[in-house]
Amino acid sequence: MTNEIDLAGLEGLSEEEAARRLEEEGPNAIPSARKRTLFRIALDIIKEPMFMLLVGAGAIYLVLGSLQEALVLMSFVLLIMGITFFQEQRTEKALEALRDLSSPRALVVRDGRQVRIAGVEVVRGDVVILAEGDRVPADGVVIACSNLMVDESLLTGESAPVRKLPCEGHLALGRPGGDDLPSVFAGTLVVKGHGVARVMATGLETEMGKIGRALEEIEPEPTLLQKETRRLVLGLALLGLALCTLVFVVYGATRGVWLEGLLVGIALAMAMLPEEFPVILTVFLTLGAWRMSRNRVLTRSIPTVESLGAASALCVDKTGTLTLNRMRVKKVMTAAGGHREVSEDGGRDLPEEFHEVVEYSVLASQRDPFDPVEKAIAGLGESALRDTEHLHADWTLEREYPLSAELLALSHVWRSPDGREYVIAAKGAPEAIADLCHLGKERKEELLRQVEEMAGEGLRVLGVARSSFTLEYLPSNQHDFAFEFLGLIGLEDPIRPTVPASIRECRNAGIRVIMITGDHAATAMHVAREIGLEGDGGVITGPELDAMDDDELRERMRTVSVFARAVPEQKLRIVKALKANGEVVAMTGDGVNDAPALKAADIGVAMGARGTDVARESADLVLLDDDFSSIEKAVRSGRRIYDNLKKAMSYVIAVHVPIAGMSIIPVIFKMPLVFSPMLIAFMEIIIDPACSLAFEAEPEEGDIMRRPPRRPEQRIFNFGNIAIALLQGLSVLLVVGMMFSLAHLRGMGETEVRSVTFTTLVTANLGLILANRSWEHTFWHVRKRPNPALWWVVLGAVALTAVVLYTPFMRNLFKLAYLDALNISICMGAGILSVMWFETLKLVTHLMHHPYT
Repeated sequence: MTNEIDLAGLEGLSEEEAARRLEEEGPNAIPSARKRTLFRIALDIIKEPMFMLLVGAGAIYLVLGSLQEALVLMSFVLLIMGITFFQEQRTEKALEALRDLSSPRALVVRDGRQVRIAGVEVVRGDVVILAEGDRVPADGVVIACSNLMVDESLLTGESAPVRKLPCEGHLALGRPGGDDLPSVFAGTLVVKGHGVARVMATGLETEMGKIGRALEEIEPEPTLLQKETRRLVLGLALLGLALCTLVFVVYGATRGVWLEGLLVGIALAMAMLPEEFPVILTVFLTLGAWRMSRNRVLTRSIPTVESLGAASALCVDKTGTLTLNRMRVKKVMTAAGGHREVSEDGGRDLPEEFHEVVEYSVLASQRDPFDPVEKAIAGLGESALRDTEHLHADWTLEREYPLSAELLALSHVWRSPDGREYVIAAKGAPEAIADLCHLGKERKEELLRQVEEMAGEGLRVLGVARSSFTLEYLPSNQHDFAFEFLGLIGLEDPIRPTVPASIRECRNAGIRVIMITGDHAATAMHVAREIGLEGDGGVITGPELDAMDDDELRERMRTVSVFARAVPEQKLRIVKALKANGEVVAMTGDGVNDAPALKAADIGVAMGARGTDVARESADLVLLDDDFSSIEKAVRSGRRIYDNLKKAMSYVIAVHVPIAGMSIIPVIFKMPLVFSPMLIAFMEIIIDPACSLAFEAEPEEGDIMRRPPRRPEQRIFNFGNIAIALLQGLSVLLVVGMMFSLAHLRGMGETEVRSVTFTTLVTANLGLILANRSWEHTFWHVRKRPNPALWWVVLGAVALTAVVLYTPFMRNLFKLAYLDALNISICMGAGILSVMWFETLKLVTHLMHHPYT
C-alpha cells in the first residue's frame, strides 16, 4: 500500500546519527513499574514487623542456648517466607507472560532505505512508515498519508477511529483526539490506510510517557488490614515485653534464681508474641490469591485480596470493559424509510429490500478489513447476503476516493469482469452522503431526523449511496458522480453479555458502579440504561466537571453514576473525590489513560487481555480474561477472606489467653512451671498455624453477598470481636486452671500435672476451632459444610498429641507423663466443656431471630 505515497526525497536519518541520538536520548520505552527482584521480594517480607518479631524471638532463644526452640522458630520463619516467596514469584511470572516480551517492530527510513527495527530503537527525527494494523512506535507528525485512520482509544477512551491528514507547514505535535489532525501517538493503532510520519517525541516525552510519569507522583497507601495488623502486633509486642519483664522480676525476687527467671520471662514472651498473625495473614491472602488465579483473576498485591471485600464504589471505564470494543451492525434503514433490527445471528433473516444497502456498504469497505466498523459491515454482508447475487468477490477495485476534511465520505470504484460500466459505492457521515446525493432541503431534514433517532439509541450512523459511470476516465472528485441515496447503517459497540448480571450482583452487595467514559453523554446514558446502571444524578460531562470545585464534585458524586467526555486527569479527580467521601474505591480499566486512576484507587483492577503494560502494572488485580463478572467473584472471595480472618484472629486471641495465663499463674503462686518454651513452641507453631489453614478453607456464610460493604473505619478487632475472643479465652483458662489445680490436689507429680494441663488445653484448642467455624450457627449446624482441611487439622493435632504423650522419646523431650484412658477422657471432657457456652449462645440467638427454623 505504501507504494501510493511518494517516498522520494525522504532520506531519513543516517544510521550513525540514529545511533548517536539513541545513546543520548535513551530507548524509546514508556515508564513501567520496576520488576520486583528476588532480593526485593525477600526484603519486603523480612522488614515486616511481624516477621522481625519472629526472627528476633528465634535469635534470643539461640543466644540463650535453647537450640531446639530457636530451630523450630527459625524453620517456621523460613516456611512463611517460602510461601510468600512462591506466590510473589508466581504472580510476577504470570505478569511477564501477559506482557508482549518481543519489542514491537517499526518500519523506518534510514539512509534512504526502508529498514525494520525494534520499536525501542526509534529515535526523534526518524521517518516512520505506517500501515494498516501497525502500532505507532512514537509520537510524530504525519507528512504524507492516504485514507489514514487511527484508533486512539488507549489515550482518549473514544472507540471510534480518528482520521489523519498530512501536516501543512511547521511540524508540531498536537493533543490526542479529533479528526483531521496530523499528529499520531505512541501505542495507538492504525486501523485503515497508510502514511508516513516524522518522529517528534520518544519514551518519556510521548503522551504515554507523560501518563507514566504521573504515576510516579501517586504514593500507594497501606491497606486497611495492613495498618490494623501492624497496630495489633505492636500492641501485643509491648504487652508481652511488659509482662515478660514483670515475670522475670517477680520470679527472680521471690525465688532468687534470676537465670531461670529470665527463661521464664522469655517463655511468657513466647506465649504472648503474635507469631500466628503473620501466619494467618500470609496464608489467608496467599491462598486467597491462588484461589482467585484459578478463576482467572491475577493478584499483584496480595493484601488487596482482603481489601476488595470492603469496596463500596467501583469505577468502570466503558470502552473494552463494559463493552466488547467490537462494532456490530444493529440497524439498517432504507431510503424509503423502512428499518430493520439486525438479529444476533448476523442478519440471516434480513429481507430483500435491505440487501442493497448492505451490498453497497460492503463494496465501500476493504475486502479484508481491519477497522472495527468495516469488520462489522463485512460480517453482516457475509451472513445476510450469502447465496445471493449481492456479493461480488470477482469484481475488481479500480480506485478509492478517501475521506477528506471537506467531505466525510469515501467511495470505491468497481468493475465487474463482464461489464464496461463502473459501479461506485459510497459510505460516510449521513450529512456528507446527503451532500453527495444532492438531496433537497425537506428530504435532508427528514434524513437528519432519522439519524437523530438512531443516534439516540446509542448507534453510530453511516449513510450509504451508489452510482455508475461509463466514461473512459474517472473523475478526480466524488462529487462528479451522480449518487443515489440507499439508506443508513447503525452500528453499536455491544456490551459484554455478563455485564448486566454483574451490575446487579454489585448492587445487591451494596457497591456503587460508576461508569467513566470519553464518549458523548447520549452514548454514555444509552449504555448505562442497557446495563442497568441506575442513578438519579444524571450524567456529568468533562467540561461540567472542570467547572466544579472539589466540594461541589464531592456532593454530586453521591448521586451521579455516569461521567462522559472524561479525560485521564478527570478520572483521577473522580477517584479522589470518592475517597474523600469515605468510599473504598475500586477501578477497572485497560488503557494507558486509566493507569493514574488505577494507582490512586484503593483497588485497581486492570484488564489482562486488552490492557496495556502500564495499566496492568499500576493495578492490584488483573482480570486475565477481561470478564467483568470476575469482579463479583473477587468481591465474594474478599468478603469470605475477611470473615474467616476475623474468626481466625479472634481464635488466636482466645487461645493465647490460657497459654499466657498458665505461664503466669505458677509464678504468682510459687508452683512448678507448667509450660516449657519447647511445649509452648509445640502448641504455637504446630497446632495454631495449621488451624489457619482450616479457617482459610471455610466456605462463606450464606448471606455474604447480601450485606452492605463494611465501613472503611471498621476494624477487624472491634469491641465486640475482642469481647467474644476474650470471653472464650477466659472460659478455657478457667477450665484448664481448674484441671491444673485438681491435679495438684490429687497429689500428681510435676510431669503428670503438666500432661493433664497440656491435654486439656489441646482439646480446648480444637474446641475453639470448631466453635469459631461460624459465629451465626452451631457446630452441629455447619458440620456438613465441606472443609477437608479442618478435619486434617483435627486428626493431625490428635495424632501429634498422641505421639507426644505415648512415645517415650517425645514424652521425655517435652517432660510429660503417661496418661491412662480415664485421665484422657476427663481432660477431653473438660476441654469440650470450656467452649459449650459459646455454642449455647449461638443457638439461643438463632432461635430468637429465626424461631421456626
